[in-house]
Amino acid sequence: MKFIVRDIPLKLMSASVMLNPDDVSELGLVSGDRVKVVDHKKSCIKDVHIATEMLKRGELGFCKTSGPCDMHVAEGETVEVFPVSRPNSVDFIKKKMTGKKLERDEVTAIIRDIGDNMLNEVEITAFVMANYFQDLDFDETEWMTRAMIESGEKISFDRDTVVDKHSIGGVPGNKITLLVVPIIAASGLLIPKTSSRAITSASGTADTMEVLTNVTLDIKEIQEITNRLGGVIAWGGSTNIAPVDDIIIQVERRLSIDPKPQLLASIMAKKGAIGAKHVVIDIPVGEGTKVPEIEYGRELANDFTRMGQRLGLNIACVLTYGGQPVGRAIGPALEAREAFMALESISSSPKSLTEKAVGIAARLLEISGKTRNGTDHALKMLDSGKALEKFREIIEAQGGPSIQKSSEIPIGDKTFDVIAPIDGSIARVENSRLVRVARAAGAPRDRGAGIFLHKKGGHHVKAGDVLFTVYAEKEWKLSQAIGMIEREPPLVVSGMILESFPTERIL
Repeated sequence: MKFIVRDIPLKLMSASVMLNPDDVSELGLVSGDRVKVVDHKKSCIKDVHIATEMLKRGELGFCKTSGPCDMHVAEGETVEVFPVSRPNSVDFIKKKMTGKKLERDEVTAIIRDIGDNMLNEVEITAFVMANYFQDLDFDETEWMTRAMIESGEKISFDRDTVVDKHSIGGVPGNKITLLVVPIIAASGLLIPKTSSRAITSASGTADTMEVLTNVTLDIKEIQEITNRLGGVIAWGGSTNIAPVDDIIIQVERRLSIDPKPQLLASIMAKKGAIGAKHVVIDIPVGEGTKVPEIEYGRELANDFTRMGQRLGLNIACVLTYGGQPVGRAIGPALEAREAFMALESISSSPKSLTEKAVGIAARLLEISGKTRNGTDHALKMLDSGKALEKFREIIEAQGGPSIQKSSEIPIGDKTFDVIAPIDGSIARVENSRLVRVARAAGAPRDRGAGIFLHKKGGHHVKAGDVLFTVYAEKEWKLSQAIGMIEREPPLVVSGMILESFPTERIL
């Protein structure tokens, strides 16, 4: 049946439409059944709700949704509606909820139906929760990974020396991709790096790179620039690489969970889809990260390695220190400036940044067979200026301006210095609080907002020393960040005497 679209001023979590009771009856449906809505651009599976007085016969009420199937159909347009039966994949999800192992074709069907918008958000959530509580074994995880790769576009290169790196995240200021990619590209390898934007952090790699150049590239552009220059740093959301993974991640973020099978499949699918043969996985370990204990980090590294073997990928994992930020800058423009500065002069950049970037690049150079001493080679690319030259070429190839100096990168002009209250040392660095303050200041939306750390964990300070500076583009956001600092200090300064008992004076 054909229907005229009417906008309904409701925003629902699941993809839904409303129909007149008589139309619902004619279609042979009841409330909660699903239909396929088709316009000239897209089709989507929607749940049906009955509107007794809002809609006339022949009208279809469109509800805005934050779910994966968000069709943009203007009011007054005509769409077709077809009843659809519940897909078999719903039964497979129920099977997994009871703890039973799925067959390969069952896993494939679930992933295919998610990609085809055949499952609603409740059913996708049930699948994620089943994986969280029941876990997938290595067979199921491998099948899910392969199905995710096949769900979208893939990139292929003529050369076999395609490498990539990935961090599982959780550490602020981790802008090492902006160093690793030009080091690797200047070394003659291919590294088509697709990165994410910030969701809960102060800056994703794509946000940081976007300060310098365009990151919204399609598959052909990524392939062409990588073939020509050796590397690219693009936003993965502008491609159709493993799109089912992005749908699942939306559900995980709302639930604040990250089941290990999905973590493995997510990362490995993205790497497999871009044609990478050699991959280094960065696993930050420490309080406040996704991996608080080193034992779990080793377990995760072992799982990545095993899954790589199954998929024909050469995987190396590096457990890195995640107890405090990488470098001193947190926020898009501040991080871009710090990364550019490190490429200009390794001696003037924070040791934590260059040490980690060189370490990751070194492992890529070694596992790909480029050199036996990856550290020396990576340092040579930095010291010679070849990495900086390559980075400038990548920026311009992606549509950015010619940048000669790091000082040309603008940052927020509204600032506030946080001062040490006493003599002592930095006893604790709260990563999560630093991120919240940077976001309160405007990051990542306001590119110039963020934090620059003058002192880090273990540093000795004097009363009156500047601990860190908050940058903002708007005064009211700076005030918001200052208020948060007063409530939740991100850096804790302690002297040798922590407290004195009893608190009353003894005569």
